[in-house]
Amino acid sequence: MRRRWNRLNREIVNCEHCPRLRAHCRRVAEQKRRAYAAEEYWGRPVPNFGDPQARMLIVGLAPAAHGANRTGRMFTGDRSGDWLFRALHRFDFASQPNSTQTDDGLVLLDCAITAVCHCAPPRNQPTRDEISHCREWLNRTLDLVPARVFVALGQIGWRNFVDAARDAGWYTGQRPKFAHGAEIELESGRVLIGSYHPSQQNTFTGRLTEAMLDEVFRRARCLLDSD
Repeated sequence: MRRRWNRLNREIVNCEHCPRLRAHCRRVAEQKRRAYAAEEYWGRPVPNFGDPQARMLIVGLAPAAHGANRTGRMFTGDRSGDWLFRALHRFDFASQPNSTQTDDGLVLLDCAITAVCHCAPPRNQPTRDEISHCREWLNRTLDLVPARVFVALGQIGWRNFVDAARDAGWYTGQRPKFAHGAEIELESGRVLIGSYHPSQQNTFTGRLTEAMLDEVFRRARCLLDSD
């Protein structure tokens, strides 16, 4: 399992399918943000992170330009990650509540994180074709990780996870409408839960509160503990 996980991550990191995204990631890595001028940016596709045998898989949108595109680890080094890892820690899915660098000691517990798009897109908006190019990585991640609970962050994460679940034969109905806290049953006892993405656009405006995010992972913990 670990060998297959590492091989998949190497292939993700070496992906060159989307010239626009690769050029953007490299440009950001060269220009940098002033606060991180002394750091060496990752600037490549960001691999999956966490436990390859996890029972919970989180599906995000894409790396942040000065977050995961800088650190090389999903949701690490940005405010979205601050919110996410605090919530994961509160429900024993993470060893600590903060994530700043790849060597900070954070370990995910029975949890893994992937994304619809593994490169940081301009204005956080990957094109339909770019998402399609990354579908292989999502499909292979779903095939590998034996998760029973899936948390889709945001409408794009939700929509693309449902399409990938169809590819896997886990879901055959119409695509259900996204909503925070929405829940659908998949084949073989799997469950998908929707959550607003912990982006600054949602957290700064109050659309997503920490209590709302906690409810999502409280529900995930309840489902797993009832297995």
